[in-house]
Amino acid sequence: MSPYFEFAVNNCYANRTLYEAISGMDQSAFTARRPGFFPSLSKTMNHIRKVDAFYLGALKGTDIGRAVYALPDIEMVNALAEEQHRLDMELMNFCDGDIDLDRCMAVERPGAQTQERIGALLPHLIQHQIHHRGQAHVQMGEAGIKPPQLDDFFLEWERAPIAQDCIREFLS
Repeated sequence: MSPYFEFAVNNCYANRTLYEAISGMDQSAFTARRPGFFPSLSKTMNHIRKVDAFYLGALKGTDIGRAVYALPDIEMVNALAEEQHRLDMELMNFCDGDIDLDRCMAVERPGAQTQERIGALLPHLIQHQIHHRGQAHVQMGEAGIKPPQLDDFFLEWERAPIAQDCIREFLS
């Protein structure tokens, strides 16, 4: 198993864990104003979804470009969780097997198109997710929801059972 595949599975696990913690939130609580870079938990989680779609498109060569940012926000927790899970599975599929990390892919930027190495795009995408899930943690706490532990994936000691579920689901 490549490290990138393991990071993609970790990403799936962390998103699933986070969405399970907020699954009971109603739409008004999910979209309520919260402290953070984005003004609500909904905006934070939709940003993750849109950036995932943006970079997955670039990585797979099916780039829909910046049009992804014009997509409407999904404001229902469960519907957004399903869409995020679909994207997480796409990332796992992309990372399963040999990856040419030196291959350059087109990435649409404001006013230009750049070429980026897959070996730079993947770590950036993974780090982006981690960064904004941390912000979601703060917003969850402010909403009165105990933020879940998201770093119990790689080590066997106290490894969360849901971590294995992501791998089993991918293999089925």
